[in-house]
Amino acid sequence: MNFERILSTIHSLPMTITMDGIDLKAIHLLARDARRSWADLGEAVGLSAPAVAERVRRLEERGVITGWEARLDARAVGAGLTAFISVSIANRRGRGEFLRAVERAAEIQECHHVAGDEDYLLKVRCRDTEALERLLTQELKAHDGVVRTRTTIVLSTAKETALPPLPLPSDEARDGEARPRKAPGRGAARKEAP
Repeated sequence: MNFERILSTIHSLPMTITMDGIDLKAIHLLARDARRSWADLGEAVGLSAPAVAERVRRLEERGVITGWEARLDARAVGAGLTAFISVSIANRRGRGEFLRAVERAAEIQECHHVAGDEDYLLKVRCRDTEALERLLTQELKAHDGVVRTRTTIVLSTAKETALPPLPLPSDEARDGEARPRKAPGRGAARKEAP
């Protein structure tokens, strides 16, 4: 991938949507518990239940909130093996067929077009190594456009989240509690006027 294509990709990224402190606090709280009631959320952000419901509706319309999903334990549903697969495609014609195969494969959770030696990076979840081998040989390497794959199997996971890094609303912590404020200056507390 050449430098101009990388710059073009970066410049095509969507602009950040402007949100006020109430919006930010609401999405922080919903990201931790999307099942909370409008009354509970409204109380936490200082709005009535109908007002906060309207705020959330507008965040959905603007594309900030894209859906409401249950988080599943992959091991509990029989997909305990996680792997990352780097894929190199020979030419542009092979990309369409490859991307259609990616869409069809339920084991592929994420597919990213990346800069670097490979063209795509996939995150997959399978039952076991036999299922991973089947995915690699029958779904991915079977396409003429795929010239190379490199697979990394996850041994353990220290952190996994679907949440993007969110800006904090003013000085408030993610859980809604105020952060301790530092005294101005070089550690010396400012004296209040009597």
